[in-house]
Amino acid sequence: MNNNLNGKTAIVCGSTDGIGKSIANLMANRGCEIILVARNQDKLDTTLSELNPNQVHSSVCVDFNKPEELKDKILKTINSLDKSVDILVNNSGGPHGGPLIDADEEEFRIAFERLLICNHILAKAVVPGMKKIKWGRIINIISTSVRQVIPGLGVSNTVRGSVAQWGKTLALELGEFGITVNNILPGYTATARLKELAKSKSESTGLEIKDIYDLWSNNTSVKRLGTPEEIAESVAFLASDASGYISGHNLSIDGGRFSA
Repeated sequence: MNNNLNGKTAIVCGSTDGIGKSIANLMANRGCEIILVARNQDKLDTTLSELNPNQVHSSVCVDFNKPEELKDKILKTINSLDKSVDILVNNSGGPHGGPLIDADEEEFRIAFERLLICNHILAKAVVPGMKKIKWGRIINIISTSVRQVIPGLGVSNTVRGSVAQWGKTLALELGEFGITVNNILPGYTATARLKELAKSKSESTGLEIKDIYDLWSNNTSVKRLGTPEEIAESVAFLASDASGYISGHNLSIDGGRFSA
């Protein structure tokens, strides 16, 4: 089974923190050239300096709240390459929490642009090159809310569900060109984002943050939180030659989560 990524080029979004950074590091260690995409130039520079130096890596600084700027910058980056982008990892932070009925309409628009429109812009940018080489991998980092909604994340639950359907539709359309599309559904993973959610839940319920983490851990079969590195391992597999017959799949990586 060939799990290495030697000679491949990947765009990894949200790649300066948490899951995205772990994905970029692991894929670089397996031989992949990485194009980091995130909104903070200092963090991009730091992450770039930490990647495996045996390949040539680069970065694109852009805010996903500005889709047109993303389109312009990513097309310029791809056009400057002398090869196709082989792998696209779509990954972006979710909207603020809160009950669905209390959400302002603008929150939906912002989340839809950040989580779906930007994914679509990136896919449209890389797919022509993938079709030429008859090989490609598009991997979307979403959430287990696709399978089981998470209380208190009303807007996120709604929009991430549409992202999952978008990904599965692309898988149907692109499979004949050797391009697979899969969705990764992380459960409770020890990231800065989860810390923010725990703080918000603590403020609304009065529970200690440690007790919230314990509650989340106990809602899994393995009785612990996941790590970004564990998510990255699954992404790297789906990005490899070994995963060529897996497409249109929602892969839950949640430690056997069985309740919200």
